[in-house]
Amino acid sequence: MFDQRVWNQVARIPHGRLATYGQIADLIGAFGCARQVGWALRRLKLPSTVPWHRVVNAQGRISMSLSREGSDWIQRDLLLAEGIPVDAEGRLPLRQFLWHPDAHAGD
Repeated sequence: MFDQRVWNQVARIPHGRLATYGQIADLIGAFGCARQVGWALRRLKLPSTVPWHRVVNAQGRISMSLSREGSDWIQRDLLLAEGIPVDAEGRLPLRQFLWHPDAHAGD
């Protein structure tokens, strides 16, 4: 199941690190399916043990939208709690906090 593959990969993102939707798609072999990764994460029931909040868009932003029914603000708060700075427009320093799974043993 696509969703389960997404959730399993997202569960590997360490505390204080970020991944992009496209990065998760690539890691599960679903190249070009970043949008589908986003939808899989939206189908999680909140609160969730899957660290969905660590996945952001390729521009290093939280995808802010009324359709997210407040989960964008929850995401912002969770990232701030992990020490990842996020400005009022949802921008964050992606390059500094990007997860490199091959660079960390056990990630």
